Amino acid sequence: MKVALVAESFLPHHNGVTNSLLRVLEHLARRGDEALVIAPESRGSRGPVRYGIASITRLPAMGWPGYQDVRVALSGTGRLSRILEDFAPDVVHLASPFVLGWTAVKACHELGLPTVAVYQTEVPSYADRYRMGWGEGILWNRVRNIHQRADLNLVPSTYAMLQLEQLGVDHLRLWPRGVDATRFNPAKRSAELRARWAPTGEVVVGYVGRLAAEKRVEDLGRLAAIPGVKVVIVGEGPSHAKLAALLPDAEFMGFLNGEELAQAVASFDVFVHCGELETFCQTIQEALASGVPVVAPRRGGPIDLVDHGETGFLYTPGRLDEMVAYVRELAEQHEQRARFGNHARVSVEGRTWERVCDGLMDLYAEAIQRHDALPARPWDWEDEEVLR
Repeated sequence: MKVALVAESFLPHHNGVTNSLLRVLEHLARRGDEALVIAPESRGSRGPVRYGIASITRLPAMGWPGYQDVRVALSGTGRLSRILEDFAPDVVHLASPFVLGWTAVKACHELGLPTVAVYQTEVPSYADRYRMGWGEGILWNRVRNIHQRADLNLVPSTYAMLQLEQLGVDHLRLWPRGVDATRFNPAKRSAELRARWAPTGEVVVGYVGRLAAEKRVEDLGRLAAIPGVKVVIVGEGPSHAKLAALLPDAEFMGFLNGEELAQAVASFDVFVHCGELETFCQTIQEALASGVPVVAPRRGGPIDLVDHGETGFLYTPGRLDEMVAYVRELAEQHEQRARFGNHARVSVEGRTWERVCDGLMDLYAEAIQRHDALPARPWDWEDEEVLR
């Protein structure tokens, strides 16, 4: 099979979209398939030109205002159509489609190519966090217009499925994410790291992710009032300087990957994620695999991942007093924390990337079959929303 993957972001930028794409490419390689990645140019360089079996075609891009590492592709439909026509894929995988994804949907319509659109980022809800709340309705229109035109739409969580259903999008399938339970493992817990972070035996409360407005990392400042707690933050982003000033006693580890990341996560006692706009939240799943109980908002992907009262706690969005109370309980109750950690590990042991990607291959086949069975539809330009 030949698969074209159109991504709003890719290496060297690391995020949930990139991570899942890499796992898909590795799976396609094991099967002996062919792949092409189409993505925006990265900041300061064109980025890698290959990843395993996949060649990578880069498109001119500009940085998102205030967050230059997020790239917005500038190419039109004509150029993307030529790239896709030359590759002649059996199916086109649209990863978190929004700007480049909208162009790709139009190009695929012109070429008669089957499309699978993967909803991964709740972009419209970011508008308020970036002081552009007036544009949220326009952004949801874009999401609806893209997914209504795809042959099949994949969502990572039940909450995300409900969001698209409420927009009137159909042909929805649940496609969650896998986790590498060999890399993320309680055995990776590091006494050396813990001695550095908590020299007097503090309970280590950790976060992993982008340091950006939508992640609400500043909410971790409320944990400073809990005696014997040390906050450790792993990640980078445009909010780093602001957060360092707001959380002067926290340990900032910067961006970590591979074994360094696995050791850091396994060395936490509690994992806290404050962001309320997660369609899935892979870092929660990695914490669970590492045997670390999780505290997160009861919204979005965490609802499916955290078993309240068994592997962690879910608090009411906006109720930071609940978040603090749950962290305090886990910090003070060592036996409960250990029990939750054991349950956390067991809860994800069967969620392998191999199983998840095998399921994706079946979904590709379903999209191709559905596309071939339906007559070509004219493009409804009246529904198009143009972002300027």
